Amino acid sequence: MPKVALYNIQGDKVGEIELSDEVFGVEIRPDIMHRAVLSYLANQRLGTASTLTRAEVSGGGRKPWRQKGTGRARHGSIRSPIWRKGGIVFGPKPRSFSMKMPKKLKRFALKSALSAKTKENELILLDSLTMEAPKTKQMVSILSNLKVDKKSLIVIADKDENVVKSARNIPGVKTTYVNTLNVYDILNHDYLIMTQEAAKRVEEVYAG
Repeated sequence: MPKVALYNIQGDKVGEIELSDEVFGVEIRPDIMHRAVLSYLANQRLGTASTLTRAEVSGGGRKPWRQKGTGRARHGSIRSPIWRKGGIVFGPKPRSFSMKMPKKLKRFALKSALSAKTKENELILLDSLTMEAPKTKQMVSILSNLKVDKKSLIVIADKDENVVKSARNIPGVKTTYVNTLNVYDILNHDYLIMTQEAAKRVEEVYAG
């Protein structure tokens, strides 16, 4: 079972925690994590891009000039795609870009990402993280105490507006909850900071 140091918000080591092999010590599979990231990004796309075909562009109901005798090319509508302000051929239409991934594979991808962070010593566990009021300066101080100077993802067990508001104005820092944790956010940040309670909750949810 992987052992990870436990820190307080002052940056002092207060102990060690043994994490579950089923969640933080599984085989690291870059291919499955890559698939999970692609699925996540695809599902974020709105798919609302839309262009007008020649049938949808206003105007163009009358033939611009007679078929023969003018010396010009024959045309039936000024909204033909070859005309300026004409319709668009094969342009984008609203569609869904969603990609489905088997539930078991999705869970394994998350566990693989957590294991990768653990193996690379990029997982930081806190005994607790509570704030009496939203204070960005206090959160900056906590990250400084932990010697975190890169992009960081803070995972807390339950909703805490004080923590979220304290971290949201710090560049490169994001806060999330156990039930919204995903592979993309884990891999997109250099450090994964979790409270002790959040780590236990993750093990309860994803073990097995």
